[in-house]
Amino acid sequence: MAKRKPNAAFLKPVQPDEALAAVVGSKPLPRTDLTKKLWDYIKKNGLQDKKVRTQINADDKLKPVFNGKKSVSMFEMTKLVSGHLT
Repeated sequence: MAKRKPNAAFLKPVQPDEALAAVVGSKPLPRTDLTKKLWDYIKKNGLQDKKVRTQINADDKLKPVFNGKKSVSMFEMTKLVSGHLT
């Protein structure tokens, strides 16, 4: 069976803007790594809502990435993070 090739778009390095760089660093990185770093940050800081696991609570660094919102869903987070890539 042929191995599935990873989607090249996911592997192409993306550049985080200033707000997102505060969380994941300022170096260009593939989207997959960016997502991993974002989740590492969320878990390390206990930002996943305890009751509603799909909600992410923003701290001072994530609030600018979430366009000032205190809490967003995982799905909304993905959309908002895309807006901080150049």
